Amino acid sequence: MSDISQADAGLGTFERLLSLWVALAILAGLVLGSLIPGFFAFLASLEVASVNLPVAVLIWAMVYPMMVGVDFGALSHIGERPKGLVITLVVNWLIKPFTMAALGVLFFNYVFAGLIPPDDAQAYLAGVILLGAAPCTAMVFVWSNLTRGDATYTLVQVSVNDVVMVFAFAPIVAFLLGVSDISVPWETLILSVVLYVLLPLGAGLITRSRLVKQGGEAAVDAFKARVVPFSITGLLVTVVLLFGFQGQVILDRPLVILLIAIPLLIQSYGIFFVAYGAAKLWKVPFNVAAPCALIGTSNFFELAVAVAISLFGLGSGAALATVVGVLVEVPVMLSLVAFANRTKGWFPSS
Repeated sequence: MSDISQADAGLGTFERLLSLWVALAILAGLVLGSLIPGFFAFLASLEVASVNLPVAVLIWAMVYPMMVGVDFGALSHIGERPKGLVITLVVNWLIKPFTMAALGVLFFNYVFAGLIPPDDAQAYLAGVILLGAAPCTAMVFVWSNLTRGDATYTLVQVSVNDVVMVFAFAPIVAFLLGVSDISVPWETLILSVVLYVLLPLGAGLITRSRLVKQGGEAAVDAFKARVVPFSITGLLVTVVLLFGFQGQVILDRPLVILLIAIPLLIQSYGIFFVAYGAAKLWKVPFNVAAPCALIGTSNFFELAVAVAISLFGLGSGAALATVVGVLVEVPVMLSLVAFANRTKGWFPSS
């Protein structure tokens, strides 16, 4: 069986076909947005403190199941084999947000200057900045498993990453948006972090604690398996809403999806090879090197979508850019999983 086939076999139906579901959700949003625009306008009006209530419910459906999988007890293992953790933190927080912002400025402000109106370019730039500042917290467990990564070490990396994200996400996003001359509504940004990181994380920890008491890690795994379809469904319904609002813009300019995808693809492959190359030079074992590179490549797109909607609105170009990130994520990650498995011999085994 090929590496791609092995990767596909390790995913559930929802995850394996996520790109297809997202593409179908995009199509559904475009069609429904044209047929019943009044309904989408009504949903957009259901806001409290710049937070759209229907979307808030959907975002919670996406984020909460992932937070149940975070075990902060794993933080006690921070001191064990620090090289992979150092690479993860440096790539995620000192490189990735800034290279994504730089690529966004390069493409949207210069390379695509004649193809995208300036206001739209700034909106797409904001969206890719949000993606770059939101490293993966959940799907990385799938990618780690597909490369036979060290599960405990991956958990340590993700847990530390989540702690850093609670404190670093808002300041980094605000700084990069400010540098890009995009207005930063601090109150909404902080509210978004509280709603979509802190509260789901707290709820996830409480749920995890109760499940562990009832049946240990097996109970946690069984619970996550039951709720994953709800998480993916929440994502897909959110995509339908986003494209329902964006429908006319996309139909008028069908190349916009491709233009947004180009810097995202360059960023994804570039960040992977930076982290993977650093791990090779530092002689990190493969079962740590592969996950640490994949963590930096993958995005916490649920958070990016949520914050884009809260900051700029359901019909914004920023929200559209984050959804394009969802569309390209799975095929990119599967290709990198396959590459990592083929180059396993580059690394020491332990």
